[in-house]
Amino acid sequence: MHPATAYILEHADALRAEAEPSDRLGRTTDRTAEILRASGGIRLLQAKDLGGWEAHPNDFLDWVLAVGEQHPAAGWIAGVVGIHPWEISIASPRLQKEVYGEDPDIWVASPYAPFGRAVPVEGGYRFSGSWPFSTGTDHCEWVILGGLLADESGRPTTPPTMRHFILPRSDYEIVPDSWNVMGLSGTGSKDVRMTDAFVPDHRVLDGVEVRDNTYSDRWRPGAPLYAMRFGVMFPFAISAGTFSIARGAVAVAEKHIEGRVSAQGSVSKVDPFVLDALAKAHADVEAGIAHVRAIIAGFYDTVCSGGDITVKDRLRFRRDQVRATDRAIGSVNELYRLMGSSSIQKASPLERYWRDLQVAATHVCNSREPCYLAWGLDHFGGEIPPTAQY
Repeated sequence: MHPATAYILEHADALRAEAEPSDRLGRTTDRTAEILRASGGIRLLQAKDLGGWEAHPNDFLDWVLAVGEQHPAAGWIAGVVGIHPWEISIASPRLQKEVYGEDPDIWVASPYAPFGRAVPVEGGYRFSGSWPFSTGTDHCEWVILGGLLADESGRPTTPPTMRHFILPRSDYEIVPDSWNVMGLSGTGSKDVRMTDAFVPDHRVLDGVEVRDNTYSDRWRPGAPLYAMRFGVMFPFAISAGTFSIARGAVAVAEKHIEGRVSAQGSVSKVDPFVLDALAKAHADVEAGIAHVRAIIAGFYDTVCSGGDITVKDRLRFRRDQVRATDRAIGSVNELYRLMGSSSIQKASPLERYWRDLQVAATHVCNSREPCYLAWGLDHFGGEIPPTAQY
């Protein structure tokens, strides 16, 4: 077991106690952030020369699972914020030093949606935009934002050219009261915005070159972790956060079942319908985790031996990854349908895990149909849609 995961398990009670306060606050509590920082888990995918662990991706999976089982919003932050050190580690050394040079525990937020418009100027870009869903942003000092190159009028160039823009906290604004949601409230995934912020060239990454390993090959040659490809690692991180909530949902449901007697006098722990749903939920969640873990382990072995993760590999991964999370979410929903009216009370952790899981399910990396379409078209010799994420 990695020390980061061991630390979370040792502080499980303290972490669990912060889940409800985080929901009420509309962002992760400072105590939650302290526990995550002290564990070192956010640094698992960060390069060793930047103060990170440069660990096996499945060590990261284990850490995220441990976090989210106790505190679902924190598990989501662990997955989302925890993937960003991977990208910073393949950026230019100048940017790496700016972000981590004084403090390797700095957190970096996102999102990647190309809502920004970047007008080229001498030495960089004039960048403007507004983005929703900046997970964990209150505890982050930098942000990675998606944007399109634009002309002087702000109109995107043709064809669209996607870039990732990395900005320090001083260059953007977190929009207060912009996170009012049914679930994952404790993530504090607020809007961020800026107008005409100057972003120097070295803080801008080409989206295509992030995905095709140009940066990895340039700045991290021979490093297996950074050969794993963005199109695998980012959905993997979102899956980790989703599975962490699903696993926690099953655990709190099991505790609820142990002492529940329905209004009709049915004892849940011997009710055949409840036990059927519980067994399926346990099996589907753990099978999904095991499936994704095995694929990632195989990919890591491939890159360690100098091989590459091919397009077909990545399309199969996305097919299997979304199917695995979909099964887990579906089984939890069937289980919770049998938990009775007491499960909808806000005093019960059951409703928090269920709400948070429904919101996690809406993330684009958990959207199954585009992945099935891309895999199927390629499988039968067709063209992969240009919007496919792999």
